[in-house]
Amino acid sequence: MQRTSDPHHVAIIMDGNGRWAEKRGLPRLAGHARGAEAVRRAVEAAPALGIRVLTLFAFSGDNWKRPRPEVAGLLALFRRYLAGETAELVRQGVRLSIIGRRDRLPAALRAAVIAAERATAHGRRLHLRIAIDYSGRDAIRRAAAGSGTPSAAEFARRLAAASGPVGAGAPDVDLLVRTGGERRLSDFLLWESAYAELVFVRRPWPDFGAADLARALREFRARERRFGALPAARAASGAAR
Repeated sequence: MQRTSDPHHVAIIMDGNGRWAEKRGLPRLAGHARGAEAVRRAVEAAPALGIRVLTLFAFSGDNWKRPRPEVAGLLALFRRYLAGETAELVRQGVRLSIIGRRDRLPAALRAAVIAAERATAHGRRLHLRIAIDYSGRDAIRRAAAGSGTPSAAEFARRLAAASGPVGAGAPDVDLLVRTGGERRLSDFLLWESAYAELVFVRRPWPDFGAADLARALREFRARERRFGALPAARAASGAAR
């Protein structure tokens, strides 16, 4: 059992961008563009809240099923984000890693990813991981394709290698937040979130701010992480008998 003052690895499913835009009579891509501003707010707030690794779900392997103009717009938005934010990430001491498949991304976006990762490689204040063309099931399948029956630690190493470049791995997720009111994992970090605390927020991602992130962390700190054991009070009572 464990009480943790700070969740070192926080993962966020950034949901609700399209619905946010539609509610305002705007194109869905306008919601995604506003969502990029929420990314900036979360990155700026995370270190002071005790977060050391922040993983954001930006584009799933299933999102290729969306209308072609929306997909193209999203990929272009990712490229603009990398071009516009890399210098600021360096200034803030943020290391950026992109996890997920890269073979299906446009060549220009792949080049932008590599450039941003190299430029931010020495960041130590926060490790920001953005999942693009990511599928938890696909990563697990590829990690399991190796020979033999690996230990949990070895499998975790294989999974990290299957999900991103060398060194882009992270410890298990402590807190997983989903915005936008939905309550499901949507194939995100399935292995790594086995014992994560889950917080579901009704606020759509474009409206999510530092105060919302701090509120999710307060909820996390109020919980007792048992990892399969008994609550502390019951364990003590059993030992006394």
